[in-house]
Amino acid sequence: MHTLDEARVGAFLEKALGDAAGLFAGVLTMVGDRLGLFRALADGGPASPAELAARAGVNERYALEWLRGLRAAGYLELEADGRYSLPAEHAQVLAVEGGPFFLGGAYEVTFGYLQPIERLIEAFRDGGGVPQSAYPHETWHGMCRFTRPFYDHLLVQQWVPAIEGLQERLERGLRWADVGCGAGLALIRLAQAFPSSTFVGYDAFDGQLALARQEAAAAGVEDRVRFEVLDAAAGLPERYDVVSTFDVVHDAVDPEALVRAVRDALAPDGIYVLLEMNSADDPEENVGPVAALMYGVSIVYCMTTSLAHGGHGLGTLGLPEARVRELCSDSGFGAVERIPLVDPFNALYAIRP
Repeated sequence: MHTLDEARVGAFLEKALGDAAGLFAGVLTMVGDRLGLFRALADGGPASPAELAARAGVNERYALEWLRGLRAAGYLELEADGRYSLPAEHAQVLAVEGGPFFLGGAYEVTFGYLQPIERLIEAFRDGGGVPQSAYPHETWHGMCRFTRPFYDHLLVQQWVPAIEGLQERLERGLRWADVGCGAGLALIRLAQAFPSSTFVGYDAFDGQLALARQEAAAAGVEDRVRFEVLDAAAGLPERYDVVSTFDVVHDAVDPEALVRAVRDALAPDGIYVLLEMNSADDPEENVGPVAALMYGVSIVYCMTTSLAHGGHGLGTLGLPEARVRELCSDSGFGAVERIPLVDPFNALYAIRP
């Protein structure tokens, strides 16, 4: 008979309680992001519950409980005069929209991911999955807000210059297709930075393309960027100098067909720019908070949306470097170069015919 190690039980109980507390800190953060409470504290400075309620247009009793909860979680601080403050460093993560450290979009997209939870429970029991059409608008809006810092602060500044010859060709003018473009932020940033080039974004789900067209209009780049509904795995309609997939292939119903379609659409001297989640070749090495977060995202979105259509369901961490190389080799590509990045989330590849 196994004798319980009570110290080990206690240690795990402490961890589980800490994780549960983090879950509810996340819920409070979703509420604060949705209602603009963090922005109200960042813009207006420390506030009493009554002051925060007046600034944000919320109920004072709820404001008090929210403030106390996030102070307990270490997100807010209590000043000597009894008012609550959002430290400037915390504001970078919670209130500075579009900044390099901003995570507000991650909380909104998580809210969206959780809406069809009953359908996900059914899929757990019976198989299948939850299609993209089952998720609410907050999913796509949150995804747009979450990915914006990557495209605003890394794409043109770091990723493009790191790929040999790419920046020079963009400056001269090329044709770039982004497959699984979502809200189109990557192409819009590229069009702003490289006005001699033209861009087209494809996505199989029209729900995101409405956002993409709005973003392009707001940025004034409609003359160089267009967006079309297309199942790219069935083939791309034109030839391109560059094709990109930014965190898309692991979501695909048929990853092999998608990458083959990319290969067929590339010019002979073209470049396939592939961004995927940074993961270990051996799944047993995917441990720690980031990996746990990614496996959760996989279940509530990435894997299940693929399985909903009878797909491979690779999952968020299902395309590590070894699998990328195998997939590209099988699809007829020649050189696969992993671009050095110091990034716990992303792995970037430049792949050539």
